[in-house]
Amino acid sequence: MTVTPPPQTQHPLGRFASPVLLLVAMWVVQFADAILPGSFTGFGLRSWDVSGLGGIVLGPLLHANWQHLIANSVPFLVLGCLVAVEGTRRFWAVTAIVAVVGGIGTWVFNAPGTLTVGASGLVFGYFGYVVMRVFAPGRVAHRILYAVIAIVVIALYGGSMLAGVFGVADGISWQGHLFGAIGGGIAALAGRRPRTGGALAP
Repeated sequence: MTVTPPPQTQHPLGRFASPVLLLVAMWVVQFADAILPGSFTGFGLRSWDVSGLGGIVLGPLLHANWQHLIANSVPFLVLGCLVAVEGTRRFWAVTAIVAVVGGIGTWVFNAPGTLTVGASGLVFGYFGYVVMRVFAPGRVAHRILYAVIAIVVIALYGGSMLAGVFGVADGISWQGHLFGAIGGGIAALAGRRPRTGGALAP
């Protein structure tokens, strides 16, 4: 007889540590950028420049100014914590997929030499993940929570999000937003777990 071991449990509040720490890292980086000589934004994602591919990892931690960081902080924390409800591993897996898909899409489709920084690609990625999870099989309570949060986010940020995706607003990387959202959808599809029985008897 083969028995499936019970899943590891994690304290509910512990799930939110990862998005909180990631947001804290963004604020620490911005503070350091403000007091140290030079500018950290040069480490962002520079399109069509192989040496700028490191910006796929570093770009989301960097912001053009305090206003840019503040604008991203609340939606990042809300949507990031919603993704983290499913566990720390799931949060980091989604974050990695969104960063890679969004980063590569931005690198390829943005104008050569364009420098992109900011966590908005992650924000759109988390939003895309949440929307896809509304329609995925799973606990009804989770799906309802995803739907409610998605509606609230659309109500609060719908206009600016559409402007960001379709390139209406100046100085906004619609490529990062669009491909970030696509990355979130891919992460949601990749994270679907097949249903398996708890025990098998020969």
